[in-house]
Amino acid sequence: MTTDSKTQGTVKVLKHDSEVLKNNPLGDPHLRDVYVYLPPDYDDERRFPVIYNLTGFTGRGKMFLNDNAFTPNFAERMDKLIGEKTIKPMIVVMPDCFTKFGGSQYVNSSATGDYEDYLTKEIVPFIDENLKTINDRSARAVMGKSSGGYGALVLAMRRADIFGLACSTSGDCYFEYGYFTEFPKAFRGMKGDPMKLVDKFYDEKQKKGQNDFDALNILAMSACYSPDPESQYGFDLPFDLATGERREDICEKWLAHDPVRMVEKYSENLKKLKLLYIDAGSHDEFFLDIGARILCDRLNKLGIDFIHEEFDDGHRNISYRADRSLELISKNIGF
Repeated sequence: MTTDSKTQGTVKVLKHDSEVLKNNPLGDPHLRDVYVYLPPDYDDERRFPVIYNLTGFTGRGKMFLNDNAFTPNFAERMDKLIGEKTIKPMIVVMPDCFTKFGGSQYVNSSATGDYEDYLTKEIVPFIDENLKTINDRSARAVMGKSSGGYGALVLAMRRADIFGLACSTSGDCYFEYGYFTEFPKAFRGMKGDPMKLVDKFYDEKQKKGQNDFDALNILAMSACYSPDPESQYGFDLPFDLATGERREDICEKWLAHDPVRMVEKYSENLKKLKLLYIDAGSHDEFFLDIGARILCDRLNKLGIDFIHEEFDDGHRNISYRADRSLELISKNIGF
C-alpha cells in the first residue's frame, strides 16, 4: 500500500541480513523481510515513536497486512485511528520471527535460534538507523497477541532498557492451564514421531489430523522452553513419547519461562515501564483470561503498575483488540 494521500500511510519492506540467525539450528532463512508502517506525515521534518508488533504462533509480520473483506489489516487500522485522531502518528515494525516449527516465542534457544537477540540487538538498531525514529526506550513499545503477547511480556521484562511500553493481548501465561492441559492432544498428534509430524505440515497433500496443530504447538514450545543440544531432537518434550506420562523435570524447565514465574525476578525492570497493559477474552479457549488474572495478582503484590482488562470474547478473531492497545500506547509513549 503506497499513496501520496495525507490520510494514508505507507508500507515499506526492508531487507535485513541477520548475523544472529546465520547457521541457526533449523536452517531457517537469515535474510528476512521487515514490514514497516510509516504514518501519513512521515515526510515531515520530525521523528516518530515506534511500535514493535509481534505475531502469534505460525505468524510472521507480513500477515498483519493480509487483505480481508470484513476486517481492516494493520496498516488500514493505523490509518483509520490516526485519521480519527484516536492515536497520534507512529511507526509500526512487523518483524518475521517464524521458524520451521511455527514460531520462536521471541526467545533465545539452542533448538531454534536466538530470536530475542535478533530483535533487540539487530532489528531495533537497524530500524533506528534506517528510519526517522525517536531512539529512546520511552518512545519504543512492544505489543502482540497470543505468542506475540508472550513475546511482548518477556521482552519488556528482560529488556526494559529497550522497550518502555508493553501491551499483551491473550499472552501465554500460567502454563499449567494454557499448555499443560494440551499435552494429551499433543501426544496423540505426534504418534511417537515429532519430526514426522513437522514434515506433514510441509506436505500440502497430506491431510492434517484432529490433534496435529495441537501437537505442533507443543513441539514448538518444547524447542523454545526446554532445548537440549544433547537430546535426540535438540529439545526435550514434556511427556513420554511412548506412554504420554508427564515429565515433571521438563515441565519445571517450561515453568521457568512462564511470565507468572518470571515477574518477581524482573520486578525492578517492570517498574520502569511507562505502560504495562494486559487483556484477555473472558472465555479464552486456553484459559489465558485466568492466566492474566493470576499474572496481575503477582504484579499487584509486587507494587508494579499495570492496566488489566477483560473483554467478552475468546482467543481467535480478536484483532480489533489492537485498537485498545494502540490507544493506550499513543497516550503514554514519548513524542
